[in-house]
Amino acid sequence: MSLVVEDLDDQSKYRQILAISYKDLVPFIFEYLQKKSVLIIFFWTMCLTFLALAIRIRINIAGNFQISQIFLHSVLGMIIFPILCIPFHELLHIVPYFISGAKRIRVGMDLKQYLFYVTAHRHVTKSLQFKIVALIPFILISMIFLFLVLHMPGLWKWSMSIFLFAHTTMCAGVFASSHLGCLLVKIHKRQRAAEKSNHR
Repeated sequence: MSLVVEDLDDQSKYRQILAISYKDLVPFIFEYLQKKSVLIIFFWTMCLTFLALAIRIRINIAGNFQISQIFLHSVLGMIIFPILCIPFHELLHIVPYFISGAKRIRVGMDLKQYLFYVTAHRHVTKSLQFKIVALIPFILISMIFLFLVLHMPGLWKWSMSIFLFAHTTMCAGVFASSHLGCLLVKIHKRQRAAEKSNHR
């Protein structure tokens, strides 16, 4: 049976460890991107890998195209594609939320913090469900654009590769929240184990 929000009020089973307001999301992201975990190390590794790929492609196209053409594709990769990708990225968050049974799904943005987000109001998400919701856009979009980078000609390799790097940096909040989710699950399991041992 799925949990509902009211179940979390049972202090004998659950307790609130952390609450984050929307206005505090950016400080939260930067704080957790400094943590050492498999997810965070993977995030920084992907950033560096895609950046190195973009630099290599930029070096390879040097002298083969006009500066104006390179500039145009730089704008495409760093600005136009990321903006156009936002609705698709958020949709990829929505679909697994909907499949998991969430009813009141909301999409929001905070342009002051340059944040776009999807929430499921009063929907309790299990650990695995949360990881899928959080990481599926990064995984699918990275796979699609990595394929395009490898198969598109000339300047399109450059614009696609710089977008790949830009999109990965845009997923910082995804990895920070996923890291926190994994951490909270571990804390909860340890507490439950400690309580069981104390009752023996």
